[in-house]
Amino acid sequence: MTKDNVVLIGSKRLDSDFKPSFAEQIPLLGATTPRIHSKLNDLPSKGQEFIDFCNSINQPLLPHQEWLAIQAHKIKPDGRWAHPLVVCVQARQNGKTYLMKNRILMGLFEWKDRLQIGTAHRLTTSLETFRDLVSTIESVDALAKQVKRVRWAHGSEEIETLDGCRYMVKAGASAARGISKPETVFMDEVRELKDETTWASLRYTMMASDHPQLWALSNAGDQHSVVLNLLKDRGMAAAGGGTTDDIFYAEWSGHTDEINNEANWIAANPALGRTIHIDNIKSALNDPPDVFRTEVLSRWVATISSAIPAAEWEACGEDDIDLSLNEATWFGLDCSPDRRHAALVGAQKMSDDRFIVKLLHTWSNPISLDHLSMANDISHYLRKYPFEILAYSKRTASGVAARLSPAGFLTTDIDGGLYGQACDEFLSSVTSKRLRHPKQAEFTKQVLSAARLPYGDGAWIITRKATNTVVTASVAAALATHFATRPKTEIDILIG
Repeated sequence: MTKDNVVLIGSKRLDSDFKPSFAEQIPLLGATTPRIHSKLNDLPSKGQEFIDFCNSINQPLLPHQEWLAIQAHKIKPDGRWAHPLVVCVQARQNGKTYLMKNRILMGLFEWKDRLQIGTAHRLTTSLETFRDLVSTIESVDALAKQVKRVRWAHGSEEIETLDGCRYMVKAGASAARGISKPETVFMDEVRELKDETTWASLRYTMMASDHPQLWALSNAGDQHSVVLNLLKDRGMAAAGGGTTDDIFYAEWSGHTDEINNEANWIAANPALGRTIHIDNIKSALNDPPDVFRTEVLSRWVATISSAIPAAEWEACGEDDIDLSLNEATWFGLDCSPDRRHAALVGAQKMSDDRFIVKLLHTWSNPISLDHLSMANDISHYLRKYPFEILAYSKRTASGVAARLSPAGFLTTDIDGGLYGQACDEFLSSVTSKRLRHPKQAEFTKQVLSAARLPYGDGAWIITRKATNTVVTASVAAALATHFATRPKTEIDILIG
């Protein structure tokens, strides 16, 4: 920063006209203040106590962590936390877990929280934090002398002090069932929570606590990050100031999805230039773009393990294309495993080696789909277009297919290795731009929500069970693509 024509770089005080040599170029430093945060207030804070404690045990906080410590620990006149829910979102390796570890130590040894609970989507993550906690305590005599016992029990690790303050690790969807009145709860990797079960088991144990505070930490998620997405919606509203929500939401993230923009690196990585070297970010630029956006820019994407790349799918879209009423048509039908959603997709070859896929119909029922009604709807499309074949999965749509076959419609099931082949053909058609689609919003949403799952030796499939988002149109498109990509003759390549 500059003041009175002086530049401060770390502990150096330099004249404003100082020009560093190439070897002394000023490094990029991550942003201390998050790009998005709840509206600030003037209430007193206990954050400085936390900062001083961290310094006293040789665990100093980075500037952005100090900022968050001050804002997250504002107190109301009655002594309760002004923000009983704190959400911290930032790119990977920027010190979320380090901050959480020190906050746990503060609760154990200074603020005397009677009970703290920590959990993460993966038990190994919680155990690593627990080991780090124990290591830090053992390295500081003043802390070690206050410990009554350390319990090592898989999934139920616990630290207890002589004052009766406890920190315990809990894992699984029933993490806190049977436990009441924790003062502080820490939930790491919140983006991995695909439903609200774990969240509910921990959140509502705090209802009778005197001054509860829940910390939710994560980097950006995708459409399947159910809990994190709800928290983000609340955080965005709180940042706009148009709500009385007492959440404190802090999100360090890139301004745009542009992966080569250094301004995005700075905004999403507050530890940049301090514990993260810029070369490490540059070396990750060759990773899949959506992975980089999520992990380095902390930007939300359709799905982190996307089966179909967004840019390539978008490039296959055309405004003025549609299925013809005169061309041979192949159909793909898929139902979700819970039988609440389904989609029908049609495919036709074009005059060249390209082909069109179009989402024709979707079904939704909060309880269960009606197979008879679906079969009647589908028969309308099979009669409307020159029908060739209907592909389906016998795992999910055999009940519908069984009603169509007696009416003379040719159906075939595609499962197992053949389904893996269809998925690969679908991806190949998108990346080669041989597949064309009419830019339907729902179709695009479902295709980009589809996650890939390894299958067999080197194969993969679009998985129906890995997400809470409907992807039936994506699966149906893969089934239809299998037939639309077949050669017109049995010979693909002629020699001579």
